[in-house]
Amino acid sequence: MDKKSKKCPHAFYERGSWYHRTKILQEDYSVKYGKTGGFSSDVEAEKDYEKHMKEFNQSLGSRLTTQGADISLKDYLIYWYQSIFSERIVSTTEYLSAYVLYTFLLSSIDDDVKLRTISSEYLDEVLKRASRYCESAGNKSRELLYIAFKDALSERMINDNPVPNTKKYPRKKPKIYVLNKDQIRTFLAAAKQRNWFLEIILALYLGLRKGEIRGLKFDDFNFEERTVHIQRQLAMEMKLQSGGIEVEKYQLVERDPKTEKSNRVLRVPTIVMVELEKRKQRVLTQKIQMGDRYQDNDYVCCQKNGLPHGPHSLNKEIRVICENNSLPHITVHGLRHTYATLLMKNNINQKAVAVSMGHAKSIITVDTYTDMQAIIEDCEEEIQEFIKDVHPYDSADVQMLKEMFQEEVDLQEEKESMEKDNGGIKKYDYSDVEELDDIDEWYLGEGQ
Repeated sequence: MDKKSKKCPHAFYERGSWYHRTKILQEDYSVKYGKTGGFSSDVEAEKDYEKHMKEFNQSLGSRLTTQGADISLKDYLIYWYQSIFSERIVSTTEYLSAYVLYTFLLSSIDDDVKLRTISSEYLDEVLKRASRYCESAGNKSRELLYIAFKDALSERMINDNPVPNTKKYPRKKPKIYVLNKDQIRTFLAAAKQRNWFLEIILALYLGLRKGEIRGLKFDDFNFEERTVHIQRQLAMEMKLQSGGIEVEKYQLVERDPKTEKSNRVLRVPTIVMVELEKRKQRVLTQKIQMGDRYQDNDYVCCQKNGLPHGPHSLNKEIRVICENNSLPHITVHGLRHTYATLLMKNNINQKAVAVSMGHAKSIITVDTYTDMQAIIEDCEEEIQEFIKDVHPYDSADVQMLKEMFQEEVDLQEEKESMEKDNGGIKKYDYSDVEELDDIDEWYLGEGQ
């Protein structure tokens, strides 16, 4: 993994010196990427990068001034994507956008059509061709075209944006499955016997995203206050080959949470703190066993050598648990969805659900709560009742809860309660929660 400068965002260190990325504009308006090095400091590399980008933009501006009126739609889209759009999006979005552009759009556009002559009627034909690739191709292609033409309009390369007048293609809503109560009990009982139990209950009992779970560090938890500060996510950063969708390089990086509101402090249920303490002891043992080979980044979710797990490992583990126990397939996102729907079914205000889950905004304007603490306490109180009903407590849990929090749990009482419930299948029925259609909108584009 390249060493990046904290104060100079475009400088990185490798092979004994500092480097920065370079961009060269090709004849077809595509951009060839490279790197140059040999700098003695990150400041020197950053200064040269700024000089290089100034020269690149001057060259680009000159080309657009002399050829802009005659640039083809294809050439413009390639230039726009590589020089403008890709600079302001994260790599996961870049990959999806590149796939839409190079697979759906460019093959649907005629070679000789000029940007300045484009009409909504012509774009309707382009989108009709693109939509044949798959169910979501029309919607995603239209979204990308809208942004591209909006930027062309701001650069005065066209007089108006024709995309709003084109046919709309509906966005397919992904189906997010929620297990019923008996299924959740079966799922948790099986998960408890495996190595990913803590990660699973972090999603189910706190509503955390997958990247937030993977980015958690022990220092994020306050054991005295019983809180956790969600302040980062661990994500995959991909570098694509110029002019295509092939992944040239990828690495795991720490990023800020998804939105400003995603940076939040949550109350942690006691049983989660118990599992966290178990994990802490396990990691300590691994550190001793690995010695100098252990790479200590303080991650809660990590391999035996301290490095983070792969991005798909948790969902693979959940799939195995579901298959081994004849349960419907569910993902980390589905566990997060279960958390949200549970709170809303039990009359927790939408604003509270939005704050707890770190959504950018609430879908209602009425704010019932006056402070963050009230929201946190109401959400935790409700989820605690759910935990008592479904959690697979064992004798070790009972002992640790008593020692750590002076909390009493009667295993016999829990067992009798479960046997009583098993007399009839009880399913979560959220059909009467009208806000769920709106909640689903939040999940679109949430990531894993």
